[in-house]
Amino acid sequence: MPAEIGIAVAAHNEADRLPETLAALAEAFPGARVIVADDGSTDATQDVALESGAELSRSPRRIGKGGAVTVAAERLLEGGVTRAVVLCDGDLGRSARELPRLVEALERGDGDLAVAAFARRVGGGFGVAVGFARRAIRRLTGLELDAPISGQRALRPEVLRAVLPFAEGFGMEIGMTVDAHRAGFRVAEVELELDHRATGRDPRGFIHRARQLAAFTRVYASSQSTRGRRARRASSSTPTAARPDAPTASSSSTSRGRAGSSTTRTRSGRSRGGWRARRSATPASRARTWRGSGSPTSVRRSWPGSR
Repeated sequence: MPAEIGIAVAAHNEADRLPETLAALAEAFPGARVIVADDGSTDATQDVALESGAELSRSPRRIGKGGAVTVAAERLLEGGVTRAVVLCDGDLGRSARELPRLVEALERGDGDLAVAAFARRVGGGFGVAVGFARRAIRRLTGLELDAPISGQRALRPEVLRAVLPFAEGFGMEIGMTVDAHRAGFRVAEVELELDHRATGRDPRGFIHRARQLAAFTRVYASSQSTRGRRARRASSSTPTAARPDAPTASSSSTSRGRAGSSTTRTRSGRSRGGWRARRSATPASRARTWRGSGSPTSVRRSWPGSR
């Protein structure tokens, strides 16, 4: 019988924290199918994954987070996951117990793609990489995200199918968000008490964030150039007299730059302009929703304990 929930755990040299993460996931999601996406680890990550009872999807060499997790996510879909797919990093440790709240957000109807926003900032640099990611998503979609590169996410199976394959490397999360939005799906952010292995303001940390920024730039440039080409083609093929002043009710956009692939998404209405804030209340949290005029997409943020 297919599992209701599938979990893809991204890991690269996480042998020390992975056992605790997998134990927490087993406790939080009993009966779920768990696949560790090992991106060419040189430590005992693969052994730890198998000893913990998880399945293993391993690349013999490092191919980047996006490529490694794509393989695991495709296996989950092939296995017939019916309820939700959870994506997370292998360094969450015991805090992975918080992740069911992402699935709960999907089931409440808060969104189709739920993204975890860390309640507390741990480590990090000067905010250059994450700031670029936030601006890139805003320019490409009009969405304002607090956690643009969070790897802790839950998606409905149909959403996952629409955003695969993921963008290469650390550009995975930006590409996923942009493609989900362009496909007409809603994005929800949920604040969770999570912990992870943070990089600091040291040479190792700065190198890591430089790699992130390079990946973010590639995804952004690819999405921009693709959107521009499509706009120019549409402009040249439509008589001026026949072109309306506003976007049509249905439009298409193509997302490229993910390991040599090209996928087309369709959305309704406009993705930019006319944004307004709206507040709504849920029993345990207050959600803030930003919705575009005429667009089915939105960002809903849930902060626990607020009234």
